[in-house]
Amino acid sequence: MRLKRAWVVWAVVTWLAASTLWAAEIPSARPEEVGLSSARLAEMQAVARKMVDEREVAGIITLVARKGKVCHFEAYGSRDLAAGKPIQRDTILRFYSMSKPVTSVAAMILHEQGKVLLDEPVELYIPELRGWKVHAEDAQGEPTTVEPGRKVTVRDLLRHTSGLTYGIFGDTPVDRMYREKEVLSDIELKEMVKRLGEIPLLHQPGTTWHYSVSTDVLGHVIERASGQTLDVFFAQNIFKPLDMRDTGFYIPKDKHERFAVCYGPGSNGGLEPTNELGSYAFLEPRAFLSGGGGLVSTARDYLRFCQMLLNKGRLDDVRILRPETVEMMTRDQLPPGVSVGEGVGFGLGFSVRLKPDPSGGTRVGEYGWSGAASTFFAISPDDESIVMLLTQYMPYSEKIPATLKPLVYAAFNGQN
Repeated sequence: MRLKRAWVVWAVVTWLAASTLWAAEIPSARPEEVGLSSARLAEMQAVARKMVDEREVAGIITLVARKGKVCHFEAYGSRDLAAGKPIQRDTILRFYSMSKPVTSVAAMILHEQGKVLLDEPVELYIPELRGWKVHAEDAQGEPTTVEPGRKVTVRDLLRHTSGLTYGIFGDTPVDRMYREKEVLSDIELKEMVKRLGEIPLLHQPGTTWHYSVSTDVLGHVIERASGQTLDVFFAQNIFKPLDMRDTGFYIPKDKHERFAVCYGPGSNGGLEPTNELGSYAFLEPRAFLSGGGGLVSTARDYLRFCQMLLNKGRLDDVRILRPETVEMMTRDQLPPGVSVGEGVGFGLGFSVRLKPDPSGGTRVGEYGWSGAASTFFAISPDDESIVMLLTQYMPYSEKIPATLKPLVYAAFNGQN
């Protein structure tokens, strides 16, 4: 079954490639041509190189684009320390949760077609989820369930207010049920949602922002509404139109050489290969098409996706979404009183900065997300900019964007 599906995806991409020329690359420019300081960007790059030299990470890719042009794109360090292979601009990386914006865009394509309605119950598309209950405790503190105040909607899935959880970050009774039922094992999405339907929600729908498998459930909504598996829908409607030629749920054999090793802290200091999310091998087709964390990609490919968003749904002569759809997705969509954190809201697939950050490391209106192997992107509409900071290190390193992104934005504030 997996091989058959992989063949179908290959056939779709090959057919489309035969009928369409590769798109033009996003142009480059000197930093000063787009209002940045070369000297300031060099300072950022020096800090990134120091992280590599001191073995905080094996290798890192830093990319800055502004006004539709790439003004900084560097790769430094190794993709495989043992083999002495350098990380390069076209190195293939685990993007993990940076898959979520892609899945969200796919859902909104179907929304524009009238096939997915944001405020309809998810059970309209996945009847197996009818009858979801919510976890509670009785007077003696024992687990029980109660009726939900309302149904889980597609909008809830997009903004993580569904009441679902992840099962790998917490230790609530609901999280433990996720682990017992192996919700994140290598199973097809229809089996995953069947198992989820047997587990109560952790929170009442619409009341709490809680990071979860919502985007994986959204992936199955896409499958049901489109009549296609998620990989085929992505290939036809996003990857091929945007010329994201190295992005997918697994890496074909002829590209294995470009795949980076993922590292973590070594037992005696330094770095060692890690298999923290070992089920995501990525080197062969899988049953579990995780819209929440299953994609591999490259800096070049994901830049094209980001530039499409910054262009309000269009790249070159290809339109993926209407401008008003992108504007809706990148505005805060959380209910009153609900937030991700201080000054941070959530749109339909992205975190959104609502208030100034004292560190200077973000912009109001900036949106983006990150991935478990320390990949990160941010798009600032006001600055017309895209920042990508990519490595392969687990657990996720908040230090990388917290250190490097303010240095990028400092380059906007004056030219030396």
